[in-house]
Amino acid sequence: MTRVAAIDCGTNSLRLLVVDLDPATGRAAELLRRTTIVRLGQDVDRTGRFAPAAVARTFEALDGYAADVDRLGVQCIRFVATSAARDVTNRQELTDGVVARVGVEPEVITGDEEAWLTYDGATRGLRGDPAFPEPLAVLDIGGGSTELVTSGDAGGPGIRGESMDVGAVRLTERHLHDDPPTARQVAAVEADVEAALGRLRLPLGEVRTLVGVAGTITTLAAMALGLGRYDRGWIHRARIPTADLVRCVDRIVRMSVAERKALPFMHPRRADVIGGGALVLGCVVRRLGLTELVASEHDILDGIAWSLAPSQVERAGSPVELAGSLAEPGGDQRVNRQEQVT
Repeated sequence: MTRVAAIDCGTNSLRLLVVDLDPATGRAAELLRRTTIVRLGQDVDRTGRFAPAAVARTFEALDGYAADVDRLGVQCIRFVATSAARDVTNRQELTDGVVARVGVEPEVITGDEEAWLTYDGATRGLRGDPAFPEPLAVLDIGGGSTELVTSGDAGGPGIRGESMDVGAVRLTERHLHDDPPTARQVAAVEADVEAALGRLRLPLGEVRTLVGVAGTITTLAAMALGLGRYDRGWIHRARIPTADLVRCVDRIVRMSVAERKALPFMHPRRADVIGGGALVLGCVVRRLGLTELVASEHDILDGIAWSLAPSQVERAGSPVELAGSLAEPGGDQRVNRQEQVT
């Protein structure tokens, strides 16, 4: 077993996963999973720079993660930064702070690699299962960007993915200025998303199973399931009818931020931007025309962790579009798991 730590630094959230990996069996024993909404991408779309307050919030959360990593005796760590970090002129400030706290440099990965890692993490345990017919597509709605990755069927073209510069924080800051947003503002978001979808070169018409990851989708899944609190166990691998999701999208968008915060499954720091992410989800599910979405609590964090497994290291820089297939899927064994959302 190899004990690894994966840190995902996104536009909205900073997340940590500590897991024991057994590459021989493809199994993982999850020890700790934490999410802190730090809003690192605050105003990046407008200024092109990290805001001092956003950097401070990120470093405060990272100090706690560093303590967890030390306490659990992690052998290897990988810190991945995504959309917001690609767009800024003061990236070195983030790099220096990360090195000082966890001893590794943040990797500012491309949208293609972000899509690859998300697909690998989200579909382990699904690939090859007849209950989830291929081709699969994984949808990851982040704060600054949205990744969509598709797989070919047997003998198909392999994994293909693209990253779109439409995300919950970016679209909210760009268009959704009223509370709740006006119909014109909502239409402006949908126009941006539809334009981005129209530029994709993915075979979306062939997709048979849509897997949705990350906070926007899992929160809307909680709403569709009627949960009284956010519960990963109920959400993971839940099959949500897309008609129910679309109704939840419409409901969330019409709510004020205060009304969203009152929902028992809503993280209060997500409430002001989830409308933008929800509109992305609505556009995608309507475009694909599938009857359901499979919600997944496994995502890029799990892909980052598996990239550190001894037999997977050579895949760490793999492009999304591959001629061959991914590694055989494994199961997940969760022991002594603690989940913290701050």
